[in-house]
Amino acid sequence: MKRGVDYIGVTVVFMCHDGNGRILLHKRSDKCRDEQGRWDCGGGSMEFGEDFESAVRREVKEEYCVDPQEVKLAEIRNIFREHDGKPTHWIACIHACKVDPAQVGIGEPDKMDEIGWFEIDDLPEPLHSCFEPHFELVRPFVDLG
Repeated sequence: MKRGVDYIGVTVVFMCHDGNGRILLHKRSDKCRDEQGRWDCGGGSMEFGEDFESAVRREVKEEYCVDPQEVKLAEIRNIFREHDGKPTHWIACIHACKVDPAQVGIGEPDKMDEIGWFEIDDLPEPLHSCFEPHFELVRPFVDLG
């Protein structure tokens, strides 16, 4: 059985920021399940017994090699998409995370071609198809300095 296809998947989505108006994004590699070559924020599935914040902290550490200084829940929403011609259903717990830019690295080189810090009004393209609605939810939590 496949999460998000055969049953509802639960995921944490996080947008890391530096507290000065910049956000951290990664470019998805050709080994990602979808939207290869697009810039995206972080995210991952929750593990049994985890609360939202614990899942975010684990995923940020796995993906970017850094412990978040601050984690804030922006919203929980349903994500309905299609993958390989099948409808998918995810519950996404969307967060803003403040991290130290000097400590960030690529923790999953098989899934990320590169990472970068971007001003919120100068984002790279192309972006993941879910990026913009998630970004609008997180934007109020990003300190624009």
